[in-house]
Amino acid sequence: MKIGKIDEAVFRSLIAGKFGRRDRSVLVPPLTGVDAGVVDLGGGRVLVVAEDPIFTMPRLPLETFGRFTVHIGASDVAVTGVRPRYLTYTLLLPPETEAGAIGLLVDAIHRTARDLGIAIVGGHTGFYPGFTAPTIGGITVFGLARKGEYVTPAGARPGDEIILTKGPAIETAGLLAVLREEELLARYPAALVERAKGLTQAITVVEDALTAKAAGGVTAMHDATEGGVIGGLAEIAAASGVGMEADEGLFVMPDEVRMVCEAFAIDPVRAIAEGSLLVTVRPRSSAGVLARLKRKRIAASVIGKVLRDRRRRVLRRADGRVEPLAVPDQDPFWPAFFSGLEKV
Repeated sequence: MKIGKIDEAVFRSLIAGKFGRRDRSVLVPPLTGVDAGVVDLGGGRVLVVAEDPIFTMPRLPLETFGRFTVHIGASDVAVTGVRPRYLTYTLLLPPETEAGAIGLLVDAIHRTARDLGIAIVGGHTGFYPGFTAPTIGGITVFGLARKGEYVTPAGARPGDEIILTKGPAIETAGLLAVLREEELLARYPAALVERAKGLTQAITVVEDALTAKAAGGVTAMHDATEGGVIGGLAEIAAASGVGMEADEGLFVMPDEVRMVCEAFAIDPVRAIAEGSLLVTVRPRSSAGVLARLKRKRIAASVIGKVLRDRRRRVLRRADGRVEPLAVPDQDPFWPAFFSGLEKV
């Protein structure tokens, strides 16, 4: 059985259309590959809503878990070009969890939300048997915007250039470097392993997305989560009804990402990549977007173009092979993750 997010076939067969009462105010309903829903509030305003579950893992500091809980939820709103404003979260705890651990986690969520300008407006916290570690059952993030000011993955247009921030497999490299640190230290320099662990702080696209949108000319944004960059590109192409050509040789490729993927035989373009933002932008605006990102010290590059011919959706690999854009049947992060858990 596939591990991780369901694929489009399962969504269509079991979930699509089962969305409660039909309401014309829902402008963007639940869709595969679309990060957030959008509701028309009237008066020229819209509400953007996104939800995610968040899990922790052995060796990951609770402060880091709390930080990326907020950033992962906030990122799904930010990729619409809308600033996250409110959140709720559900914290599910093993009964034996000590008060000090709860305090560390809740404080980290509070500080991160405060730093991003987000108000926490509700949620639920409780102790429940069956949980072996603190788990975020769901974080829901809300943003408000003027109608017409948001973007979705369905907005890419022929002629657009495609920008990727930070490079592929950011989340994969960061989490595996923490979980499987000893294995990496046995083969690679300690400084490089430490840099890989530091990628846990880059599991966010909030600043990437808001910076890109403010630069102008952005037509679509999508964070490359499960299925990685190749899956994210495929989802934008499908949602927009366009073709795409991208080139792995143009990607930013941090040495620490390359190291982790090499160590665990992971294809970086297929691996979960929260922290890696895909942006489609009008050609005349791409230089401005890159310049703004650079001022924020966010590495980025143009990796391809949007095509009119929807039959042509391809990625040229670094070795010259050409592969079709598609959401992978299985994200390679999960087998490497569970293999690491067995060694803890």
